Amino acid sequence: MDAETKPFVMPRIAYAELVAIVAGVMALNALAIDMMLPALGLIGDEFGAAQGNDRQLIIVVYVLGNGIAQLFFGPLVDRFGRKRVLMWALGGYIVGSALTVMAASFTLLLAARAFQGVATAATRVAAIAIVRDQCSGRRMAEVMSLAITVFMAAPILAPGLGQLVLMVSPWRGIFLTLLIYGVVLALWLGWRLPETLAPERRKPLQPGPILSNYLEFIRNRTAIGYTLASALCFGALFGYISAAEQVFLETFNLGQRFPIAFAAIAGSLAAATLINARLVSRFGMRRISHTAILIFIVANLFHLVAATSNGESFMMFMVFMSISFFALGLIGPNANALAMEPMGHIAGSAAAANGFAGTTVAGFLGGVIGHYYDGTTTPIIMGFAWLGVAAFLVIVWAEKGVLFRPQTPDAQP
Repeated sequence: MDAETKPFVMPRIAYAELVAIVAGVMALNALAIDMMLPALGLIGDEFGAAQGNDRQLIIVVYVLGNGIAQLFFGPLVDRFGRKRVLMWALGGYIVGSALTVMAASFTLLLAARAFQGVATAATRVAAIAIVRDQCSGRRMAEVMSLAITVFMAAPILAPGLGQLVLMVSPWRGIFLTLLIYGVVLALWLGWRLPETLAPERRKPLQPGPILSNYLEFIRNRTAIGYTLASALCFGALFGYISAAEQVFLETFNLGQRFPIAFAAIAGSLAAATLINARLVSRFGMRRISHTAILIFIVANLFHLVAATSNGESFMMFMVFMSISFFALGLIGPNANALAMEPMGHIAGSAAAANGFAGTTVAGFLGGVIGHYYDGTTTPIIMGFAWLGVAAFLVIVWAEKGVLFRPQTPDAQP
């Protein structure tokens, strides 16, 4: 039997390396978003974008480019394989990072950031498809939780790392650091990552089948419901990220302590994803995520009442934001796994649809929340509270009113 007719044998990536690969790929986004937060003021000063709400565009255009482009890459991942598209995307990310280093105007910088976001769209689609190729159900939620725990070290450390880079170089040094990370990641995956999509499972690049795959995702109540619920919750997260520099530097006057406060809140999300990896096989994805969304809503409604009645304090903000981020850490990996669970036969297109809807909706809502920053934390808290309520209502719809338990048993590995 020659190489062309030999049946495909699914390569089994070692559990620890699978987690590391997914975490490393997902960290591209976290670093590209969070590492330059300490430099936004310097970038704005150099390019004349003095308004804090204008500087937020450096984050917003990246997120929107990342979300919109995922629809394009889903069919490519299902046609050409996970690894090939992932390597193309890393090449694009490296080019985009080089363009940000050389940007001569604020407009060119925003264009380069959008290009970066487009390139990393493919990395997310490919990474989630690889996980779905390797496992499903609670096992997938466990892998995603561990990967997110590792990758959450990026936003915890990224602002501090950005601050360190600024001590020894101009703000362009941050983008140079991102470029170097992309090169290292590309070399590692080129060496170690096998292709996980069998030739017989590859889908043609034809408008009919592509549209059919996306329509199947949209029509699946579980897939689209949990995608939208996750997007609404993470819209609040993006709103916080886009306004974090202004909140900590202007509202609370933290100065160089900003990265420490940012890391403390992000640390609660990382802790939650680690705990979720331990608990999901025992309690199930629905019980954990449904409980977490209720905690998220209650915490933010209490925060909103307390902040508007008695005034916001730094400690109050830290406590309630940490609770909210802990809840997000329980919602995110479980919602993504639930959305992908019925979509294994079109994992690439499903990951793309999930990422497009999730990232684009979250990016848009986050941009709206950040735009309404008025020197207080009220717009952020209000955004958290009402988006949480909306996410809960979507989950109730997706589950036909049955919460905390699956209508059919969660898939096991």
